[in-house]
Amino acid sequence: MLDRLRTGTLTALLAAALLTLSTAVAGAAPAAPQYASTHAAHPSADAAARAGVRAPAASLTQVANFGSNPGNLRMYEYVPDTVRSNPAVLVAVHFCTGSAQAFFSGTEFANLANQYGFIVVYPDANVSGQCFDVSSPQALRHDGGSDPTSIASMVRYAIQQHRADAGRVFVTGASSGAMMTDVLLGDYPDLFKAGAAFMGVPFGCFATTDGSGWNTACANGQITRTAQQWGDLVRGAYPGYSGARPRVQLWHGTADTTLRYPNFGEEIKQWTNVLGVSQTPVSTDQPQSGWTRTRYGGNTNQAPVEGISLAGVGHSLPTSGMAARALAFFGITT
Repeated sequence: MLDRLRTGTLTALLAAALLTLSTAVAGAAPAAPQYASTHAAHPSADAAARAGVRAPAASLTQVANFGSNPGNLRMYEYVPDTVRSNPAVLVAVHFCTGSAQAFFSGTEFANLANQYGFIVVYPDANVSGQCFDVSSPQALRHDGGSDPTSIASMVRYAIQQHRADAGRVFVTGASSGAMMTDVLLGDYPDLFKAGAAFMGVPFGCFATTDGSGWNTACANGQITRTAQQWGDLVRGAYPGYSGARPRVQLWHGTADTTLRYPNFGEEIKQWTNVLGVSQTPVSTDQPQSGWTRTRYGGNTNQAPVEGISLAGVGHSLPTSGMAARALAFFGITT
């Protein structure tokens, strides 16, 4: 079942010096995805001293009593030493077998928060297997009473506590966290301005009604619907909502055998429909070797929908530099 999201090895994680993660999952199923060695949240105090620079004093901090928490999640946040006035908020959601600490240490979002002065919220699944609920009927509706509701509470807490800009709230995640990204964008279009999903599936694709958290047909890329049908699943999550919908950036490797590549095309169908733009790309280019980027509804860094297909890449995103591209899509770096 959920072990299918835990495939891979710990080799790349060890190479990346993610010792906290390897300790946390010792004796458990291997974690996925595997991160590149270029990922480091920020230099250690010793390394900073050797380099003659001041180490950041900010650290990942757990927050208690952040509001309604039906999913029994843990909330962590990273508030950099220098925060911009009315900062943006980024929710960064970890993968199965991961943790808030692992996603903090193993991705570049904290480093970028230091540079651009925004706040990062790291939800922690706090269950065996460390996967988020993206499958239950409760998870797939606005204020339904599961993990997405807990994460929405974290967002509202961060906005109030840090006087953040409620109009600049974003979400990103990998694998289970990417699926949660799609779910949050569907459940809470009133909270999120945009999202970036690394190796996800369409909203509602992973749905189950038997209490399990795994949908084999979806994981294998065997669920195909029309754009209208996919879009209706999103619109049905928040009946009566008529406001703006969040923009979406999608990343997927063609060699992904955990959440297979056909899901990428189904996500594009879904979100172009939700955002009311054509499934025909406005532009197609290759920003790097092996990458194919398509933009829908506009040809700017903040297009309504953007897809990045990665030739020959497996279940191993994000890699170095991708976080910065997600922030450019959000508009945080401008």
